[in-house]
Amino acid sequence: MITALRSPITRRAGLAALLASAVTLVSLAAPSSSYAEDKKTVKVGIISGEDEDVWRVVTAEAAKSGLTIETVVFNDYTQPNEALERGEVDANAFQHQPYLDNQIKTQGYHIVAVGYTGLWPIGLYSKKHTKVAELTKGSVVGVPNDPSNEGRALRVLESQKLIKLKDGTGILATTADIAENPSGIEIKELDAGIVGRSVEDLDAAVVNTDWALKSGLTPENRIAQEAVNDNPYRNFIAVKQDNEKEPWVKALVAAYQNPTVKAEFDRVYKGTGVVAY
Repeated sequence: MITALRSPITRRAGLAALLASAVTLVSLAAPSSSYAEDKKTVKVGIISGEDEDVWRVVTAEAAKSGLTIETVVFNDYTQPNEALERGEVDANAFQHQPYLDNQIKTQGYHIVAVGYTGLWPIGLYSKKHTKVAELTKGSVVGVPNDPSNEGRALRVLESQKLIKLKDGTGILATTADIAENPSGIEIKELDAGIVGRSVEDLDAAVVNTDWALKSGLTPENRIAQEAVNDNPYRNFIAVKQDNEKEPWVKALVAAYQNPTVKAEFDRVYKGTGVVAY
């Protein structure tokens, strides 16, 4: 009789315990009211190449603070912001402010910078000439044709007195903004990924440093370079607007901005890039 009475009670208690456990599991599985509190893994969009080596070290540094980084590698500049806007990645690291400003203007993205990474001073490269003065009438000089980098390239040519831009021209200058061409050079607009590989067919070309490395160009091929001080083209880590104050963002930036990553950055880029934080 005692056994019969205690058995139902035990079953009821067991059912209650199972129900409580189920409720607990549901509570644990349910999304947190704060997205950042439970975020232990972040996907970061980067461009293929040397930066992959740098981000392997960033990933190792992030792990020390309990943050797991998964890098998502892209092959061109148009993809990382689109992926970030769609939520396919949580952050990206590949661009400077003039480029992002143009992307926001043309694509309507809601993306903000949260921490600087590096600066790659854009240079004027040549395999036919050893100094700018050798570029004279009829010399063909290549420049990248995307809005932000073309303006940047034209300013390098202006700093070398090869051209003069119209007064008040902004950083998104195009060949239409050239007021004077005292050197008589011919400017050829090419895709940023192609201009570096075309140096042998040109008299010179203004090439982004990452593409210069990919194209096999060296500092010995560089006959001019933009100034480093007060440079608006520092690259940064970017996230979706409204996420910039999330704790994982602070941890992500800290994982990049440290001496261990700087050492790897310097090793990988061999002085062609400098840390910008």
